[in-house]
Amino acid sequence: MLSIFQTTFELGALYAFVSIALFISYRLLDIADLTTDGSFVLGMAISVSCAFAGYPILGILLGMLAGGAAGYITAFLQTRMGVPSIISGIITSTGLYTVNLFVMGWSSQISLLKQTTIFTMLKKTNIGGSWYASIFVIVLLVVCMILLRLFLSTRLGLSLRATGDNRA
Repeated sequence: MLSIFQTTFELGALYAFVSIALFISYRLLDIADLTTDGSFVLGMAISVSCAFAGYPILGILLGMLAGGAAGYITAFLQTRMGVPSIISGIITSTGLYTVNLFVMGWSSQISLLKQTTIFTMLKKTNIGGSWYASIFVIVLLVVCMILLRLFLSTRLGLSLRATGDNRA
C-alpha cells in the first residue's frame, strides 16, 4: 500500500511542473495554451532517449530546451502568423506527436530498466531511503517555484504579468 502512495506522490510531483507551466500561460498571460501536453512529452522523449544512450543529465537539459523550443513555435504562430492561441497550441501539439516518435526511434516506448538514470544515480547515494526519488522531485519543484516567484517580482516578471489580461 505504501508503494502505491509513494508512486502516486512522485507522479503528482512530476505533473506539478506541467501545472506551473499552465499557470504561467493561462493565469498570467490569459492564453489557453495546449502546447504543454506535447512539449512535456517531447522533453520526456528526449530525456529518455539520452538516458538510454547513457547521458541522463544531458537528457534533462536537452529536454528542457526542447520544451522551450516547442513553446517558441506556438508563440511564433500566435504573434507572427496571427493564429489564435488555441489553434496554434493544437497545431504544435499535433506536430509534436510525430516529432516525439522520431526522437524515440519510431517506438512508442523505451525501456530504462537496465539503464542509468537520474534516479538510479540518486539511489546509490542512500539519501532518503526508499523515498529518494520523491524527495528529489519535491526539492526540485520547490526550487523552481521559488525561482519563479523571484522572477515574477523582477521588472521583467512584472512586465510579463502586465502583458496578460489580469484582474489582480
